[in-house]
Amino acid sequence: MEAVDHTENKPTENLGDDYSLDRVPRDKRNMGWLSITNITFGIATAIFYFQMGSVMALQFGAINAIISAVYAIIVAGILGTFIAYLSAKSGMNVNLLSRGGGFGYIGASLTSFIYATNFIMYCALEGMILVAAVHEFFPVIPEWVLILFFGTIVIPLNWFGIKQLDKLQKWSLPLFFVFLIAAIIMAAMTPSEYQGSFWSYMPEGVQAGGTALLLCIGMQHGIMGLTPLLASDYARFLKPKDTKIGIFAIGFVPQFFCFGVMGGLGIWFGVRLGEPNPGVYIVLLLGIWGALFTMLTQVRINITNIYSGSLSLSTFFENVFKFTPGRRFWVVVTGVSAMALMLGGIVNHLELALTFQGVFLMTWAAILVVDAVIVKKILKIGPKYYEARQQNLHKWNPIGVASLLIASGLGTIAALGFMGEFLQSTAAFFAAILAAILTIILAIYTKGKYYIKREANDIDKEDYIA
Repeated sequence: MEAVDHTENKPTENLGDDYSLDRVPRDKRNMGWLSITNITFGIATAIFYFQMGSVMALQFGAINAIISAVYAIIVAGILGTFIAYLSAKSGMNVNLLSRGGGFGYIGASLTSFIYATNFIMYCALEGMILVAAVHEFFPVIPEWVLILFFGTIVIPLNWFGIKQLDKLQKWSLPLFFVFLIAAIIMAAMTPSEYQGSFWSYMPEGVQAGGTALLLCIGMQHGIMGLTPLLASDYARFLKPKDTKIGIFAIGFVPQFFCFGVMGGLGIWFGVRLGEPNPGVYIVLLLGIWGALFTMLTQVRINITNIYSGSLSLSTFFENVFKFTPGRRFWVVVTGVSAMALMLGGIVNHLELALTFQGVFLMTWAAILVVDAVIVKKILKIGPKYYEARQQNLHKWNPIGVASLLIASGLGTIAALGFMGEFLQSTAAFFAAILAAILTIILAIYTKGKYYIKREANDIDKEDYIA
């Protein structure tokens, strides 16, 4: 392969500190692991995890919900740690990693676009929880007015990129903990709807394990593919000297808080109060302060949704249409799209959307990890570095594209119930395992010839992953 130096061909869109179209330069990877972990807590503190825990406990029993939470922490934590490592090492997020990680630059646009729709959907869902909480307290205000108001305020909060996010998350986190402790105290003082220990709660006709546990795991799959991938948007700014502790903190700590602390509290709140909707019970516990608490948590999560969604859209349109108006343009598009979904009633189609998104995200994460660890490091197939520049890449790489399409297609069929009850509830995990096997087989078959068109000699050896 021809070796070329492309130091003059860096995308010009990387203004400010976001680097949505190329790797973060090593001298710009200057954020400590505590700061980045703090930013990821914007997701970990979302009230959506309360809702997941409450719904699972009340429908399928507390013990099944707890076991599924442990499963989610372990699987999402392992994936998150691997992806945080790849991102910190290369200076790229998952959209850019996909280009040189088995998909090609047009193939990666497929993942970028679907990834962006995830964040738009979750932004809409989180926004509706906030709207429901405020509308519960101020029913005189029409919901559409609240949607437009809360959908709009997160746009300027994203205007100045990751440094602004760091400040917003840092200063709002203590307030979050004050409200959370107050809600726990008030719930503890409220007579419980269930007289036994909360972990022993089991609806009539439901047993520990079996179908009920599989259904809980299936619900966890709908969200647990997102949090590991999201880590890459922030881990790429990690100081090189913080890599060892940083990748573990970024990969595992948010997962523990998402599924363990927030999900566990959701189980406790749901069983104790007999109510699955946190938008209702938080307001009932704290009154106007509950509405403010919900507002704080949902703004924290939605600024990270908007940020990651804007990066993914930027990558997609640069890849496919050579359209590079800048990340701020896509911040507005992401915010407006989320408001449109809220106004269109996204919550009415939530189960179907989460089913597909969970299968797709777990499959994508598995391909990236297997490509790096097995294909590049162990089998030594393909380049030892990640390349994101189009002139050095093939449009398509069948390793990632075929693995993703086949595995996520079969996973979706399984999730819809056409392959039996067991695979229906474990569809995302089934799709991820299938994608991993296909990635290895296709890498060996193609001998890695579709990874790059030209070798580059301007990539720092410290950015190599193999």
